[in-house]
Order: sequence, then structure tokens, then C-alpha cells
Amino acid sequence: MKTAVEELSPTRVKLTVEVPFEELETSMQAAYKKVAQQVRVPGFRPGKVPARIIEQRFGRAVVLEETLNDALPKLYGKAVDESDVFPVSQPEIEVTRIDDGEEVEFTAEVDVRPAFDVPAYEGLEVTVPSSEVSDEDVEAQIEALRQRFATLTGVERPAANGDYVVMDLAATIDGKNIEEQQAADVSYEVGAGSVLQGLDDALVGMAAGDEKTFTTTLVGGENAGEEADVTIKVKNVKEKVLPELDDEFAGLASEFDTLEELRGSIREQARRNKLVDQVVQARENALTALLDKIDIPLPDSALNAELDARKHNLEHQIGESGLSREAFFRLYQTTEEERFAEFEENSRKAIKTGFVLDKIVKQEDLGVSEQELTNFVVRRAAQLGVAPNTLAQHLADNDQLTLAMVEIVRDKAKTVIGDAAKVTDEAGNEVDLKAIYAELNAEQEGAPAAAEAAE
Repeated sequence: MKTAVEELSPTRVKLTVEVPFEELETSMQAAYKKVAQQVRVPGFRPGKVPARIIEQRFGRAVVLEETLNDALPKLYGKAVDESDVFPVSQPEIEVTRIDDGEEVEFTAEVDVRPAFDVPAYEGLEVTVPSSEVSDEDVEAQIEALRQRFATLTGVERPAANGDYVVMDLAATIDGKNIEEQQAADVSYEVGAGSVLQGLDDALVGMAAGDEKTFTTTLVGGENAGEEADVTIKVKNVKEKVLPELDDEFAGLASEFDTLEELRGSIREQARRNKLVDQVVQARENALTALLDKIDIPLPDSALNAELDARKHNLEHQIGESGLSREAFFRLYQTTEEERFAEFEENSRKAIKTGFVLDKIVKQEDLGVSEQELTNFVVRRAAQLGVAPNTLAQHLADNDQLTLAMVEIVRDKAKTVIGDAAKVTDEAGNEVDLKAIYAELNAEQEGAPAAAEAAE
């Protein structure tokens, strides 16, 4: 088999493949068997029709078509491997010549990863946040813990922002009740930012037993987008009471006996988190700095596929939310146009990032061990809340193990770039990533440990 590669553009090639007929022998025998199973010839059992009878009765063209249907995908894959191109789309294949018994020629046009060089990434200068833990950092964690252990106490006063109310809601349009917009005993934090515009303003100042009607635009259901009168009836008002900061609270909220011990533990965990963040940011910032040095043309098919996937996910999110499109985008304080522009930018970056990381994977000869794949599955299963064996089976059944391995080696390529960078914090202090690895993983050493820490 001979393959010639013609560059149609920086992101598209045309493969012209010449195949001697003897290389089609296996596919041709399979074709005869398949045709024999499909045809009915008097005097022969199904599947037992001889090849010459098939050709006499139905023509050799039928067999050749079936042969090429079986052979071309395999021959295309072989041609790709031998030509050192990296397809990113489905090929457009055309049989251009059949010399029966001698040779077959076909062409395949396909979008490919463009050729480019990765500049040196040793010594890239990047900045990461400081790992210093301030008293404010600790107190913010303490306050978050207090919020978790807060209690709600009923009050005999009008509601204010931060209070919780229990209320009934009803909506009418032109005086007609909208059944799906009726709700009883709804618990809500005043000022939380409801998608139902006007609700928070209406609730402030209302006390138990009060009733109020305001006009708003409905955001979900069959009447989404229509203007309606919403009536609120407040049943009770409760305020959030935070526990006192003392040793008793420390014992309630943690395994520590004193508040000072709790603060010390929070400070140490905060420092660990900041060290992990330094590792992650060093890798991300080094990769961004490297990407800024490279200009890569992107295949339209890859970009369109990435954009379509993101838009499909967005439509799914909107559908699952039960909100109108307008309410959904208002909830996330953006517009459809802004979100699509963000998709465009992020899609371009994602494709470019994949191309660069894949190139580094090849340059650095990075691979995936069985243990690394196992660790990946265990971590991802924990994140998803499923059993590792269940996730492993799902990946295998859906041909996603290869994608998992791609993700692993790309992460390893990120580590290579980050480790090669010159890292300083925002105060100008040098950051030694290897020292961080050693501290975060005292039982291990080097980059593999860092990869675990930064997951």
C-alpha cells in the first residue's frame, strides 16, 4: 500500500492511497460470505452459494462494493498511521479507481491537527498567590463554620435581609389563578436573590400574618415570560442565630476541645489549601504563558464540534432548570450573546490547549501506567459519588477509557510545563514546587506526588 499526502490547507489534508488487490483478499472473502447469506439461489442453501455463481447471477460489482465497505475504514486507519497525520474529523472518502484484480485507489480528505513547534518552556516566569494565611482567612473559615451550625428562631418583627420566612405564594393573570404557580409553606431567605423579580423587595418589612401583592414576570412553567400578580402571605419570620465562639462551639463543630485548637487546625488546613492552589496555579499559568507564545490555525470542524457540544449542554441546563431563557440568563447575570461569545473564546482555547499538550506528551514520551489509570478512576468515582468498579465498567462499556488516558497524560504534560517554570508569589518570593510536593506528600517524593495533591 502506498500513501501520498497533499496539504490542502494548514488544517486539512488529502490522502491518496493505492492498494494492491492482494491486500483486499481477507475483506473479499468476507464479502462473498456476506453476500451468500443475503441472496437466494435455487439449488443452494443460504450461505453456500459459490463465488462464481454469485458473480454470474448478481455481478462482481456487488462483491467489490461489499469488499470496499469492509476494507476502506481499516485501510484509511493504516494510511493515517503511516502518514503521521493527526485527524480531528471524520474523513470524506472517495474511491477514485478500481483496476479489478490489480489495484484500488481511494482518496480521503480530513481535517488534521496543524503542524507547529512548541517553544522552550524552561524558565517561563509565572506568578501565583501567596501561601501566607492571614487572621482574616482563619476568621472567614470560622464564620462559615458558625453559619453551618446556626439555628433559626422565630421573631415578632418585620422581616429583614438575612431572615427566613415561611410563606404561601399564588399568582394570577388577568384575575385567573395559575395553578402551577401556587405554593404553600415555602421557606426562603430574604435577600437571597430569587429569580422571581420583586420578591425580595416585597418581603422586606413584612411580618407574620401580612399579605402583599406585587407584579412581576413569571420565569417558569407554561406562562413563563408573562406578567402576573403574585400574592405573598407570610406565615412566620425567623432570624438566624449564630453560636457563641467558645470552646463549647469548638467541641460541637469539630473533634477539638478548645477554640484555639480549632483555629490552629483551620490555619494549617488553609495553608495546605493555599500550597495546593500554588501548584495548580503554577501549572495553569505556565500553560497560559506557553499558549501565548504559539499561534495555531484551528480546524473549523473541531471548533464547530466544540461549540455545538457547549451549546447542547447549555440547552440541557436551561431545560432542566424549568426557567424561561430570559430568566435563566438573568439568574446567571449574563445574556445569551455574552454566553455564546464566551463559548467561542473558551472553545478556541480548549482546542489549542489540547493540541499543545498532546505535542508535549509525544515530545516527553509520557504514558499511563495501570496504577495511574486505577487512581484516576478511584478519584473520579469519589467525585461522582459512585463505586470505582461501577465507573470503571461504565468507561469500558462506553469506550471512554482512551479519553480517560488522554486526560491523565495531558495533566502530566501540564505538570512538566509547571515544573519547568520560574515561579514566584505575588510578594516576589520564589516558590519551590518540589518543596511543596515534599510537604504535601511526606510519604512520597517528586512530581507524581504533586499530581495527587493537585487533583
